[in-house]
Amino acid sequence: MPRTPSSPLLLAGLLAGAAVAHAVVPKQFDAIVPRSLPGSPRGWTYASGVAELALAAGVAHPRTRRVAAMATAAFFVGVFPANVKMAADARRRSPALRAVTVGRLPLQVPLVMWARSVSRAAATR
Repeated sequence: MPRTPSSPLLLAGLLAGAAVAHAVVPKQFDAIVPRSLPGSPRGWTYASGVAELALAAGVAHPRTRRVAAMATAAFFVGVFPANVKMAADARRRSPALRAVTVGRLPLQVPLVMWARSVSRAAATR
């Protein structure tokens, strides 16, 4: 990811956009909530959207950026099981959808690295 001054704001925008998506189209997120989690999938969908919004605000603000960006990296790791579930659920779907869901799995790594980079840059300021 780019190391420009706008990079933290891009990360915050990505998180805020995801938060809005959780609120606007929750059904698609409900479907990827691992069944092993207690409670309702909708509750987890809304909770993760709220978390993303809080992380976005924290990353956007210079005073909280370092800690919020590290929390964002941890969040990206934490939601990885949902991405795995999405790929597993796509086994019986079209080859294109299977390719997209499996191809999405390694994209979590650059997201984690981006968040860590934003945190490190904030620590040096």
